[in-house]
Amino acid sequence: MANVAIAGEAPVRPTHYGSMSRDRRWALRWSYFFLVLFAIFFLMPPVYMLITSLKTSAEISAAANPWWVSNPTLENYVALLTKNDFLVFFRNSALVSVCVVTVTMVISVTAAFALARMKFWGSATLATGVFLTYLVPDTLLFIPLFKMFAWVREATGIELINHWWTMIILYPTLSVPFATWIMIGYFASIPKELDEAALIDGASWFQTLTKIFIPVAMPGIIAAMIFSFTVSWAQFLYPLAFTTSASELLLPVGIVTTLIKGDVFNWGQIMTGALLGAAPPLIIYAFLMDYYVAGLTAGATKG
Repeated sequence: MANVAIAGEAPVRPTHYGSMSRDRRWALRWSYFFLVLFAIFFLMPPVYMLITSLKTSAEISAAANPWWVSNPTLENYVALLTKNDFLVFFRNSALVSVCVVTVTMVISVTAAFALARMKFWGSATLATGVFLTYLVPDTLLFIPLFKMFAWVREATGIELINHWWTMIILYPTLSVPFATWIMIGYFASIPKELDEAALIDGASWFQTLTKIFIPVAMPGIIAAMIFSFTVSWAQFLYPLAFTTSASELLLPVGIVTTLIKGDVFNWGQIMTGALLGAAPPLIIYAFLMDYYVAGLTAGATKG
């Protein structure tokens, strides 16, 4: 009865639900196919690193199958974790990362709140400029920064080079602009009625920030913290240029400089150190990925 045409009207065509369902099945199959290819492509390097870390130096040097371990061993892990240098590198990186995350959040949260909610002349232009500074690559920044630190040493006698804590001064130049941009988008997506109600009730701007905006914007803050930690933990160029002593090196540079002697590469321990160094960011992303995605997508839609 539903498909019978009424006199004077165009006939109603029947809906072919089978073809729609078949198209969806094919789309799902292609999606899984490309997801599997994506996973294989990006999991090959860490899997190869894990396999190599379980081999002895003799087995690595042998012309055997690189994807197979004949005699698995943990001697690379034991040798690295009992080596004082690696523990020093790990400690330096952990201290720098925690301090950089703290400094970055103090600066970026307050700056983003001012740019997003306390409207003033030039705030939009200043916010765009903050983000544009993030686009300047660190390969262009480290030379003028090195010259500035050398000038400080000559003018004041304060040595800022070859200290692990120098990275606490340098890394915010990379993390603060992007973290501020993330927080601007998140603060802008919060309804204006919240801060208007707080100001009417007699709250100051600082109280509005600490008691209303920070609790509401916690996903964005966590996303900015994850980004700042990743930048400070994985940065290679700055510690390579600004630190030389073994006791002042950070983990990415320490692994390369201590496990490569001339043309001799200790591949087993290098792969082990890389895996251990990748563990903290991996754990953080595994547990806080939802917050990171929510923080990056905040402000993309209105309302």
